[in-house]
Amino acid sequence: MQTVVFLLVLALAASALWWVLQRNKQREIERKEAELAPVRQLAFEDVTALGVELQDLDLDLAGAPLDPGANSDYQRALDAYEAAKKAADTLTAPEQVKHVTEILEDGRYAMACVRARVAGEPLPTRRPPCFFDPRHGLSVEDVQYAPPGGALRDVPACALDAERVKVGAEPDIRKVMVGSRRVPYWQGGRAYQPYAAGYFGGFGPMDLMFMGMLFGGGFDGIGDGIGAIGEGLGEGIGSIGDGIGGMFDGIGDMFDGFDF
Repeated sequence: MQTVVFLLVLALAASALWWVLQRNKQREIERKEAELAPVRQLAFEDVTALGVELQDLDLDLAGAPLDPGANSDYQRALDAYEAAKKAADTLTAPEQVKHVTEILEDGRYAMACVRARVAGEPLPTRRPPCFFDPRHGLSVEDVQYAPPGGALRDVPACALDAERVKVGAEPDIRKVMVGSRRVPYWQGGRAYQPYAAGYFGGFGPMDLMFMGMLFGGGFDGIGDGIGAIGEGLGEGIGSIGDGIGGMFDGIGDMFDGFDF
């Protein structure tokens, strides 16, 4: 009888361990999906924005002759749109969005080259996109800007946002949802770092700047999110502990009738 009970205990313990592992695995899948969903939406919006810009470029170039260089850059922009769309469709983790935004950055530069060639102007200098919203296209200058809770630093800006900052107005900032609040994308947490790195990582110092801005202080929304995650984990672990404790209480009752 002792052997039977011992084997029963081992089986119940193995079942409990399997249940805990499966539950943790499911929670990890749900956590990753919750983290990926807003990043995927952001990528789709940026790809769509590039498609709209290409349509505008088509209208602007209607009837205009394109030399081989302009044709090449135009095809490069079209290819970038298709490649970015495909990459966005196959996202399975937040870090993969870096590849999407790298493609979009290159596509927008190619479009700028087309416009310059058609206008008979020199090709534009390869500058980072506008920091406040990369969909604004190439930046034209650096301006000093301090995000809430952050240090004053030089950031690349498009012409309109540069003018807004200079006169003390709010720039047109790309915002994302964190919990129930909309915050600038650079305050969105670690899931958005690859999004920014794809746009700015190829410009050297910009990558270091974003490491500081994404993980710097003053980001209440991120703190709230981490707190909520911590509370959820605590509740989950507590419920698992209660379940296992209850199970072994039952096993203890079984042993009360035996004399070992």
